[in-house]
Amino acid sequence: MKRRFNQPLPNLVWVTDTTELSYGAGNKVRLHAVLDLHGRYVIIYLISPTETADAAIEVFKQAQEIAGCFAPMIHSDRGATYTSQAFNSYLASQNSVHSLSAPATPGDNAVIERYWNDFKYTWLAHQPHPKTLAKLEDLVKRGVEYFNTVEISSKRNNLTTEDYRNEAA
Repeated sequence: MKRRFNQPLPNLVWVTDTTELSYGAGNKVRLHAVLDLHGRYVIIYLISPTETADAAIEVFKQAQEIAGCFAPMIHSDRGATYTSQAFNSYLASQNSVHSLSAPATPGDNAVIERYWNDFKYTWLAHQPHPKTLAKLEDLVKRGVEYFNTVEISSKRNNLTTEDYRNEAA
């Protein structure tokens, strides 16, 4: 992918990653996301108990259903989930090329790493800590909606990610 993070049209390159979230007294889950590089739109997310290839595959199946297509290129870091044979076989079955970050080079996955940073420190840090999984799920849903439909950016002509994506369609 060579850090070509600006894509001219939707669904050309999707990036993916997971992050850990907590609720209650030390309970943890993994938040998976598929983000379209065109406008930085989160197509879908999935909360799972752990980070597994099965969860990563499931979130991509949901992304394909929502987008109506499968991106010809998927970019991720080199986590065990994304280097697994199951995940890579799935991408191959969708005729999608898998681009991987260079080892120990988080800048190669900068877009989704920035998204996680904004999500955690702009959104979650300003909300009450969720005491239950249901409360966390609601916070995540509202956070994704916020970044997709409310936040505007000069990089997107002062549009939300959703409006920018729809303008290209």
